Amino acid sequence: MTRPITLFTGQWADLPFEEVCRLASEWGYEGLEIATWGDHLEIDKALSDPGYVKRKLETLEKYNLKVWTISNHLISQAICDHPIDERHKGILPSRLWSDDAEQVRQNAAEETKNTARVAALLGANTVVGFTGSSIWHTVAMFPPASQAMIDRGYEDFAERFNPILDVFEQEGVRFAHEVHPSEIAYDYHTTVKTLEAIGHRASFGLNWDPSHMVWQQLDPAGFILDFADRIYHVDCKDAKVRIGDGRRGILSSHLAWADPKRGWDFVSTGRGDVPWEDCFRALNHIGYDGPISIEWEDAGMDRLMGAPEALAYISKLNAITPPAAAFDAAFSSE
Repeated sequence: MTRPITLFTGQWADLPFEEVCRLASEWGYEGLEIATWGDHLEIDKALSDPGYVKRKLETLEKYNLKVWTISNHLISQAICDHPIDERHKGILPSRLWSDDAEQVRQNAAEETKNTARVAALLGANTVVGFTGSSIWHTVAMFPPASQAMIDRGYEDFAERFNPILDVFEQEGVRFAHEVHPSEIAYDYHTTVKTLEAIGHRASFGLNWDPSHMVWQQLDPAGFILDFADRIYHVDCKDAKVRIGDGRRGILSSHLAWADPKRGWDFVSTGRGDVPWEDCFRALNHIGYDGPISIEWEDAGMDRLMGAPEALAYISKLNAITPPAAAFDAAFSSE
């Protein structure tokens, strides 16, 4: 099944946008999942400067690249989060920051609405992002959280996201939530509850990234089949679990990325524990034909070597023929 392979620019935001375009094009990527930080895509400028989006599209065309998806992970994280603190101040544009936590949430919500508007101007039909969560801090379950407290978390998500989704629907754009620890949906059951909380609105789907599933002992291929109608975007990132020595745990002990004492870490695509072939066969089974976006986050490998290597690996998987098509071709002359 032919699907475009793109490069997520979030881990490249220290480089100018045109330089990332040049590199991605030389490596053979077909497009970009453009992050809304660095100079890659500035939402306020895109809406205030009539020529801004035109210039971005011209740069993409110069390097024979397309855009199907943009990312606002950093901004949307603040929509539902509690507490709002210095971590958020470190990732948000300064114009969205306030000492009033609720104001930060409101600012992030408005910026996410504007991200849908910019996506439409770019011709992209999907915004990938996070939601944040008012109840993630209770996940350790001690002191115990009451069911009423948990229920309020999903209600808070729905109250904050339904007005955002109204704008997405007006613009003809979808929001693809990345199922991820620290979010309102981080595993199978929380994803079910999240979709229920907003009445299964079609404008809200999922970004499938298996790297955050394997260390939670979730089946990433099964997840694709379980949520077949909600897989709106795919990010490819690998992870390696290393918990066999009795010291390293899956919560990673507040150790830095790439520290070998961590219980898990991101690694080069194809070198970790993601069952990639099973996952791509599952994507074929559900008929997913959208972008396959490579997200480079291996702190232990040079990205200029790793990004083209990851493209070669994913390209082979992307060429796996859907079972039904292979069967039909084999017996077409019968």
